Amino acid sequence: MGMYLEMASLSDATIARLHADPPLVWQIVAPDDPEAVARSRPAPARPGLLARLFGRGPTEMPPPPAPPLALTAGEGETIDLDKAWHGIHYLLTGTAWEGEPPLNFLVSGGREVGTEEVGYGPARTLTHAEIREVARALAAVTDGELRARFRPAEMMRLEIYPEIWDRAPAEDDTLGYLMENVAQLRQALAGVVGRGHGLLVTIT
Repeated sequence: MGMYLEMASLSDATIARLHADPPLVWQIVAPDDPEAVARSRPAPARPGLLARLFGRGPTEMPPPPAPPLALTAGEGETIDLDKAWHGIHYLLTGTAWEGEPPLNFLVSGGREVGTEEVGYGPARTLTHAEIREVARALAAVTDGELRARFRPAEMMRLEIYPEIWDRAPAEDDTLGYLMENVAQLRQALAGVVGRGHGLLVTIT
């Protein structure tokens, strides 16, 4: 068990649909659970007791459910940073949960998708324009600069998840673990920008 951050590549059109109909976020977050969207929708209102006694039902039929998302090529592709996400956020911002945009994007920024709890709070979306700015800012930070920001004692004091940073490098190369995931993040963001997509971000 643990806290995992995952990002899914989505077009701005799909992001707009999620904000218009937040339960559809489950189609992205839980694609193997076809009933998840329906479960998150409110149940149809039942007629009151008197209406049932006198045989009167609802005067209006409930609206038909919105059609499912029709994802295009590349949509739904995920970026999984395992448990490195919080450490990467620290390297990018020097903070536990704050930081200046756009490099604080892993834990804040963007727009929440309604109030659907998909793990630790609602999912967030960042548009293509916002992710292009993230990728640009990340490209301006060298790996050498990120390595120099690695301060195990400070990270432990700030409770940077998963609080493994003071382990002996010979036994557990935690900085190497972070930098491997930074490289994956750089490559993945380049792909997202190249597709003209934004991102859906969840912490579960």
